[in-house]
Amino acid sequence: MTGCILVLNTGSSSIKYELVDVTTRERPAAGLVERIGEDGGRLTHRTGDGPPYVRERPFPGHGEGLEAMMTAFEEAGPPLSPVAVGHRVVHGGTRFTEAVLIDDDVVTAIEELAPLAPLHNPVNLAGIRLARKAFPGVPQVAVFDTAFHRTLPPEAHTYAVPRDWRERLGVRRFGFHGTSCAYVSRRAAALLGRDLAGLNLIVLHLGNGASATAISGGRSIDTSMGMTPLEGLVMGTRSGDVDPALAGYLARVDGLDAQEVEHALTNRGGLLALAGTRDMRELRSRDDAEAALALDVYTRRIRKYVGAYYALLGRVDAIVLTGGIGEHDAATRAACLAGLERLGVVVDPALNEAGGDGERAVSPPGAEVAVLVVPTDEEWEIARQAHALIS
Repeated sequence: MTGCILVLNTGSSSIKYELVDVTTRERPAAGLVERIGEDGGRLTHRTGDGPPYVRERPFPGHGEGLEAMMTAFEEAGPPLSPVAVGHRVVHGGTRFTEAVLIDDDVVTAIEELAPLAPLHNPVNLAGIRLARKAFPGVPQVAVFDTAFHRTLPPEAHTYAVPRDWRERLGVRRFGFHGTSCAYVSRRAAALLGRDLAGLNLIVLHLGNGASATAISGGRSIDTSMGMTPLEGLVMGTRSGDVDPALAGYLARVDGLDAQEVEHALTNRGGLLALAGTRDMRELRSRDDAEAALALDVYTRRIRKYVGAYYALLGRVDAIVLTGGIGEHDAATRAACLAGLERLGVVVDPALNEAGGDGERAVSPPGAEVAVLVVPTDEEWEIARQAHALIS
């Protein structure tokens, strides 16, 4: 199978897209339609090293955003004739444990899973519906963030909650950022010159959403995000772990209902709640007590999970940092792994602060546990899985 795959990552107010040729590894075009449904919409379309094609105007909905993307291909190239369209879908529940060809039944199932990811699955589905209309007859493939974590053992994915919740309502840990974990774990093995099947890794995907995953032999054995992407690490606007009794307490003392609490923990928690911003760069530029506390809470939670996953794995060959913060913030990398020298985890200050955008080690040569920075490439991983399915 030759030709390019169009990868669509549809967010609540954006459409990120890339045209990928899996056979030649070329990326003929990529772009972003942002601020959909807001004032001041913007489309940025890139081909090669030349100046980008940019259009600034309102995009009332995702349909207008997709039309703008197609216009960009028409006006700035290259010709858009994909052999398949690969879609990122956040939640596949227990039904989808690998990439699937999209048909009407799959669309219905993704819609039924929306209560598990109300901020993500509906907009992912909007992109699927629009692309099926725009590219009739072209195979559409759904790649699920949760699928990588299908290997979680029962003791990792089972919550100690009433049996009826588990069996009838499907309450369990699913995990997310699986597409990123799949990609960076393979790249980490290549960087180390080792077979992934023999490696124990801890992957720290640190961005506006953040997660930690323990991987043994290429298989996820535990991960910090749970039934939803709210559990686990402190994130940009998500609280991460809190006492489960918090919702009941707030209902009793302040009359908040469950939906209000969930919304607040998801959209008004995390770094935003602690310091008034979710931007790590802004926090690093500040010199005040709130910013310092936010950074300490953020990095302590990561360090806590690293220690826990080290205990589960028994041996760790590498810690892999990825995501916007993991790839670009040297100070956070150092802080979240500080004090773990007895476990063989050491960050070399010079290597860590040297900068660069590529795959690299930031631990000293010969370190017992390699500390690697591996830029994630979820678009490539989606294209790879889509290509494998249609070939």
